[in-house]
Amino acid sequence: MYNYQSKTSMQKDKKERVLIVSDLWGKEKSNWINFYLSVLEDQFDVQYYDSCVLGEIDTSEYAKDKLHAQFINGGIDKAVENLLLQENENCMVLGFSIGGCIAWKAANLGLKVESLIAVSSTRLRYEIKKPAVKIKLIYGQEDANKPDGNWFSNMQISANFYQNEDHELYRKKECADKICKTIIDHKF
Repeated sequence: MYNYQSKTSMQKDKKERVLIVSDLWGKEKSNWINFYLSVLEDQFDVQYYDSCVLGEIDTSEYAKDKLHAQFINGGIDKAVENLLLQENENCMVLGFSIGGCIAWKAANLGLKVESLIAVSSTRLRYEIKKPAVKIKLIYGQEDANKPDGNWFSNMQISANFYQNEDHELYRKKECADKICKTIIDHKF
């Protein structure tokens, strides 16, 4: 017997899709990602992307300055291109540091993003075009490279600062819990 399920019923059963785009370290130094996956995978269809893989970054010299230089010199654009080739469904995106920048640029180029949460994405301070999606940006108040007040004003985005936190706030469980709650509650 064929079990027919209406399209409406199937849509109700389908979990909302969340893409997670890593920081510049990629999967190699991302034990902290489990703080997010353990919570979000229960409620969402989660797809994790390693920014180094997306950007075709050579990780043989696994040093911050070497990785950063590769991202700046074409890796971000390559990551955006590869993300656009791999994703064609509506989604929410959670991007960390360079991953938030990749998601922002991809959204501006047609990635079907409904909402974007970028955490510690300091390179956004160089962006001049805002994607037409719901946006929540989270920074540590002590992050020296966060966008300044003029940038937030020009982009017409409110700032969300975690007090007494720096760039790597997303690696802390208590911050991850707050960020996950924001995503689950759709508070942005």
